[in-house]
Amino acid sequence: MPISKRLAAEFIGTLWLVLGGCGSAVLATNYPNLGIGFAGISLAFGLTVLTGAYALGHISGAHFNPAVSIGLWAGKRFPANELLPYIVAQVLGAIAGAGILFLIATGKDGFSAVSGGFASNGFGAGSLGSPGGYAAHAAFVAEVVMTFFFVVVILGATSKWAPKGFAPLAIGLCLTLIHLITIPVTNTSVNPARSTGPALIVAFQGGSWAVEQLWMFWVAPILGATIAGFFYLWLSGEDGEPAAKQASAEADGDSGTSDADNGSDGGD
Repeated sequence: MPISKRLAAEFIGTLWLVLGGCGSAVLATNYPNLGIGFAGISLAFGLTVLTGAYALGHISGAHFNPAVSIGLWAGKRFPANELLPYIVAQVLGAIAGAGILFLIATGKDGFSAVSGGFASNGFGAGSLGSPGGYAAHAAFVAEVVMTFFFVVVILGATSKWAPKGFAPLAIGLCLTLIHLITIPVTNTSVNPARSTGPALIVAFQGGSWAVEQLWMFWVAPILGATIAGFFYLWLSGEDGEPAAKQASAEADGDSGTSDADNGSDGGD
């Protein structure tokens, strides 16, 4: 697949993630007895990834997230020379998604991206980006750990030894779970691009706090994703082969048998 088409898919997929996920938070929560709440926002983020992965995964791999791209690189699933183009496409898609959301949201009288937070991520007491007012260390730990597990699920679900056709479902449900846990802490990032789009809109409207805290939502997710990539590479065995499969092959070798003798195709 040409790189231009893969980058277009990453742009559209990340736009969809921000428009659907952040859009649910900005547009569909402030209605007493009718708003979707944290659970609805969590589901919306999961659904954007699930649908985007099924629609675009065969084109670009459906990363939609700079941390995921870096984690896949660390796990030897993605080439280093394509990291920068993918990340640029993802960030531009997130900005476009946030821009479209802003155009829609300003159609309501009294809307303010600054006073409402515009689904930006943050930390600290009184921060609009942390509904629970969690301190920086709590936000950092949450983002590192949740991104770690997100990338582990991605690497496992997309392994050639995993059940076929279910990866988007597992990944979407994982992101839903992550949001259910961490929306009160940071509004949930685990995605530097998703954090950048809304933060720039808030800055455009004169609010500085989201951009000032944006570093957290680049550093922590990328750290968690990188650790996950190296960890899963070790866990799965050399060259991406599961350790259990290697152990089985070694046992077969010791007993004088092989996959060919057993009629196996080697797990493909």
